[in-house]
Amino acid sequence: MVGSRLVTQPDDDFDNGWDNVATLVDGCWVDRSPRYPDREPQLRREAALLPWLAPLLPLPVPVPSVVSQSPLTLRYAYLPGQPCPGTSREHGHEIGGFLRTLHAVDPATAVAHGLLDAASAFDDAQETRDRMQVDVLPRLPDRLQAAGAALLERASRPVTDPRVVHGDLGLDHIRVTQDDVTGVIDWGDSCAGDPAIDLAATTLSASPAFAAAVITAYQPDDALLARARDWHLLGPWHEVLYGLGTGGPAFVESGLTGAVARLERFGSP
Repeated sequence: MVGSRLVTQPDDDFDNGWDNVATLVDGCWVDRSPRYPDREPQLRREAALLPWLAPLLPLPVPVPSVVSQSPLTLRYAYLPGQPCPGTSREHGHEIGGFLRTLHAVDPATAVAHGLLDAASAFDDAQETRDRMQVDVLPRLPDRLQAAGAALLERASRPVTDPRVVHGDLGLDHIRVTQDDVTGVIDWGDSCAGDPAIDLAATTLSASPAFAAAVITAYQPDDALLARARDWHLLGPWHEVLYGLGTGGPAFVESGLTGAVARLERFGSP
């Protein structure tokens, strides 16, 4: 699950997202438009969902307004801060509490306010996993073929208790200033889905101190953490697919390198 990456310094290049183009306007607004027509529904769901969801959450979330229909453009208030380095215990504690609150939001009510429902989200994700079966799995080394196939099989099991999830909570979608988390951005992949997906990067791509603080604040059980590990393992597979599409060979190579490294590090369950 990947979306546009919003940076929050006025002199940074905003035009660096996989799905969306982001532009700083007058130093205080961020405009986002889809790179490709099939990305437009994501932004429309954000425009419907976030004004309702944001007041329910303990950390700032950018609330968009539609400023253009053609091309579709959403405008958000500019959030201060830098991408989260994933090293601070304080940041981890805030994120753990944030996710606990987010995952407690009633998904049926959220769907009524624009959230992608669980069945549609699962079908979309399964289509992606089917592409991974064909285009990524055969590119893995022979010694990892069985582990990769088992990973896809586990990821294809339906979610028994879907919750409201961010869906793409990499550390670069968490904004921080010193000890404070100043925002959680890029909600295009939000849906009713497996809450473990939001614990993947926040527990496995961060430092032990950050990860431990997330876990202490959230209190996930072992099954949830095992699924988070699987989502973490699948992360680089998305990069391979992006490279095979519009990203180019460098993304295929880096995605495969990441997929191999994670499978070798974590092994079989």
